[in-house]
Amino acid sequence: MTPFTALVIDIIRSIPPGKVMTYGQIAACAGSPRGARQVVRILHSMSISHNLPWHRVVNASGRIAIPSDEGVFLQITQLEDEEVEISGRGQIDLDRYRFVP
Repeated sequence: MTPFTALVIDIIRSIPPGKVMTYGQIAACAGSPRGARQVVRILHSMSISHNLPWHRVVNASGRIAIPSDEGVFLQITQLEDEEVEISGRGQIDLDRYRFVP
């Protein structure tokens, strides 16, 4: 595991319930401001094995970026269970819910 990957995993684990971070924000905190796609790959390949709160990661505009309807539903459900409000258009207010480590 690369140092970047280990740091991304630690950052994702640090996101508290009821808060979100963006892929790009996580990448920047891990030292690679242009590494948002790497964060996506890490989440995709390591969420289960590292028990990551993947549902707390959204895209730069505060939207859920999962392509499958089932995945979107699951992420919305988990975020709403943590009292994150999601608009009818699937928008999360980053000013209110963004976690800044």
